Amino acid sequence: MSTYNRTEVLVGGAVLAFAIAFGVYASQSTGLSQKRDGYELGASFRSLEGVTVGTDVRLAGVKIGAVTGVTLNPESYRADTTFSVSDGIKIPDDSAAVISSEGLLGGNFVEIMPGGSLFFFEPGDMIEDTQGAVSLISLLVKFVAGDGSSE
Repeated sequence: MSTYNRTEVLVGGAVLAFAIAFGVYASQSTGLSQKRDGYELGASFRSLEGVTVGTDVRLAGVKIGAVTGVTLNPESYRADTTFSVSDGIKIPDDSAAVISSEGLLGGNFVEIMPGGSLFFFEPGDMIEDTQGAVSLISLLVKFVAGDGSSE
């Protein structure tokens, strides 16, 4: 029979407690443990580069929701996206959805550019005015190749 050293048991318990604490922290910081209060909207983008399920949806730089679904439309070859918006936030029905970047090294997010309409989107509506992600690589290639004619 083997006997366990008291130190081994304590270290094992500390490692297990640390792993559980890290799992709880990770699930809370990524929003996995939060219940999804709010309503769903949809949008169809030409390019959804850098956006996946769980990506932030922001309005004026403030997180108001998250992307909840991404699928490829086989007929239009566009990325159909659904996202949640927090209850209490009404988005005018002439607003636009734009894929924005946090910077050169940052990730992408969905930015809502509010319109001026007096009417608001209802749950399940589609935002028609969208702008896909701009590829920084293709912009750099065009710049280096001198493809921008200034004539």
